[in-house]
Amino acid sequence: MVQFSENPSLCRFSFWILDRKFGDLFLLFFSLLMALSEKNPMVAAHILVWMVLVLLSSRITLIDATATDIECLKSIKDSLVDPYNYLNTTWDFNNNTEGFLCRFMGVECWHPDENRVLNIRLSDLSLKGQFPLGIQKCTSLTGLDLSRNKLFGSIPANISKLLPYVTNLDLSFNNFSGGIPLNLANCSFLNDLKLDNNRLTGNIPLEFGLLDRIKIFTVTNNLLSGPIPNFIHSNIPVDSFANNLDLCGKPLKLCPGVQRKSHVGVIAAAAAGGITFTSIICGIFLYYLSRGVAKRKADDPEGNRWAKSIKGTKGIKASYLTHLVNWV
Repeated sequence: MVQFSENPSLCRFSFWILDRKFGDLFLLFFSLLMALSEKNPMVAAHILVWMVLVLLSSRITLIDATATDIECLKSIKDSLVDPYNYLNTTWDFNNNTEGFLCRFMGVECWHPDENRVLNIRLSDLSLKGQFPLGIQKCTSLTGLDLSRNKLFGSIPANISKLLPYVTNLDLSFNNFSGGIPLNLANCSFLNDLKLDNNRLTGNIPLEFGLLDRIKIFTVTNNLLSGPIPNFIHSNIPVDSFANNLDLCGKPLKLCPGVQRKSHVGVIAAAAAGGITFTSIICGIFLYYLSRGVAKRKADDPEGNRWAKSIKGTKGIKASYLTHLVNWV
């Protein structure tokens, strides 16, 4: 079964299908209800009321979505300086025809005749300003490209709330500064994340390595330092981290902390090995020593070796005296 919560594109596309096809479905059900009403008019009446309520609720939802998308684009236009009037000349909000937002420059909709914004691509327009916070009102947005402009300031710390369904985010070639927000790791649908050619500082959140859909990740030409994430589900090339202040970790150079840790590990392993070897040698020595003692005890079970040694000495002296007497 498809999980809509894990596929925002499919979820929103289903809303569009509902909106486009509901009229035909309603006519079909109405025809069936007319046939059913001849046999059971009460059941037919209840079904008809239910269909009308569903139709009204779906239309209200779509109208609200369209209104928020209009507010979203108005907010973006008002928050950015447009020196060449790209937005001022093409974003005309006085036109209230269906789907008029989809004809705005850089705006892509779910359907050409529906004011539900899917992607916003405003690359290389010399726009100035900070990250447009009104973007959160584009509730169906999955792609945002603000690259090659003159945007500055920090990336919002709550960016995952502003762009909960974003799959492609391109903020490259701007003047964004400050740290990369940890909250960006909560954008679990991200496929492409481009933050290169800015003035970002600090560390790259290690939690980025857990993004299971990420395919493209670039932070080149920034002022970043520290260890880089270990991307478990993708192979990010080394060029994606080039020209930063002091990044480290595979596939880059080893981090100093990891290096020192490895030396300590080698010393500890060598010490443990030496202790183990010495213990084995001592054990073998004690084993053979105990066997020797046991054998001597077996040869002299009464433990009277001292007495025997004295007896032997007396025997030597007696023999000596006998030889002396015979010689005289």
